[in-house]
Amino acid sequence: MTSQATRVLVLNSGSSSVKYQLLDMRDGTRLAVGLVERIGESASRLVHTPSGEGAEKRERTERIADHEQALKAVAGELDQDGTGLDSPELAAIGHRVVHGGPEFSAPTLIDDAVLAEIERLVPLAPLHNPANITGIRTARTLRPDLPQVAVFDTAFHSTMPEHAARYAIDVETADAHRIRRYGFHGTSHAYVSRRTAGLLGRAPEELNLIVLHLGNGASASAVAGGRCVDTSMGLTPLEGLVMGTRSGDIDPAVVFHLERVAGMGTDEIDELLNKKSGLMGLCGDNDMREIRRRVDEGDERARLAFGIYIHRLKKYIGAYYAVLGRVDAVVFTAGVGENAAPVRAAAIAGLGELGLVVDAELNAVRSGEPRLVSPEHARVAVAVVPTDEEMEIARQTFALVDA
Repeated sequence: MTSQATRVLVLNSGSSSVKYQLLDMRDGTRLAVGLVERIGESASRLVHTPSGEGAEKRERTERIADHEQALKAVAGELDQDGTGLDSPELAAIGHRVVHGGPEFSAPTLIDDAVLAEIERLVPLAPLHNPANITGIRTARTLRPDLPQVAVFDTAFHSTMPEHAARYAIDVETADAHRIRRYGFHGTSHAYVSRRTAGLLGRAPEELNLIVLHLGNGASASAVAGGRCVDTSMGLTPLEGLVMGTRSGDIDPAVVFHLERVAGMGTDEIDELLNKKSGLMGLCGDNDMREIRRRVDEGDERARLAFGIYIHRLKKYIGAYYAVLGRVDAVVFTAGVGENAAPVRAAAIAGLGELGLVVDAELNAVRSGEPRLVSPEHARVAVAVVPTDEEMEIARQTFALVDA
C-alpha cells in the first residue's frame, strides 16, 4: 500500500442489493454513498451521492443482471467522481460479513482459504453469508491486487465467556455443529461503545455499558471495559429482543407444537418466526412511528405490541445490569433507538432504583449527535449515540492494512 492510499471502499452485499460508501481515513470524510437495489430485476435502481460542494445525487433505473455488473456500475459512478477503483488513493475494500462463526474474531485479510472458510459458515447464516461471498468474489475479480478485508458482525461478541456463549445442550452435539451464541450487530456495538466513552470523557476500559441497538433488527449487549460479555442474539439473529418481524426469545417447544398440532413444515415455521412475528405479527406494523401513532389514537393491538416490546427491553436492561454488577451508561442507537423518544422513556421508566432516569426535555431533542438524555447528576448516564457501521468497517479495515 502506498503512503498516499488512505481511502477505503466499504461494501455491504445483500441478496439483491449492494450498499457502499467510500471514506477517506485521514479525517473520516465520506467521498461517496450509494446503493444498487433490485439486482437481477428488469428495473434495477442505482443511487449515488458524491460529496463535495455542488455535488448532486445521481439516480438511474436499468437492468443490472448480477453483482458483478452492479459493482462495475458502482465503479463507473466512482470513476465519474474521479475516485474510481483504479485510484492509487484506494487502500482497501472492506466487506461486511454477517457470520464469522467460531473461526473469525477479528477483521481478516481475505485470501482463498479465508473465503472457503466463510463459505463453510453458510449453514449458520444462509440468508446473509452467500450474498456477502458474492460481493467478495466480484470485488476480488475487479481488483485482485487490492487488499480486501472481511469485517464480521459476530466478531465483537467473540469475547463472551463460555458461560455466556454456551447453550445448555449436549456439548458434543453443540461442538459438532458449531452451535453456540455468536451475536450480531457487532460493528455497531463496537462503534457505539467507543463513541460513548468519548461522550463521557473516559477510556473504554473504565466503563461498563448496556448498548441497545434498536432498529428493525434489535439487539442488546453488556460491555465491560470495551469487551462484550453478553449479547441478546444467539446462533442466529432470531434470539433476544422483540424486533420488527422477528419474535425474539421464544420457548423452542413452540416449533415442535406447530409441527405436530398445526402441521407446519420447517420452512414455514422459519418464515413465521423471522418474517411474520415481532411487531408485525402482533399488530400488523413494524414501523415504530406508525405503531406510536396508533397507540396515541387508542389502538389496542398497537398498545399491546408496544407493551410487549418495552417489557422485553426492560428485562434485558435488568439482566445485563446484573451481569455487569455496575453500569456507567445505558446507550440507545440505530433507527428506533436514536429517533423514538417514547421508546427510550418507556424503557427507562420505573428503573430509578437502579440509578436510571430520563430527562423529558433532553429526551425530546432530535439530533444527529451523541448526547445525554439523563439529568446532569444521574448515577447512571442514559445516552443516545448514532451508530455508523460503515465507518467502523472502514476503521477496522484501514487499521489492518495500514499496520
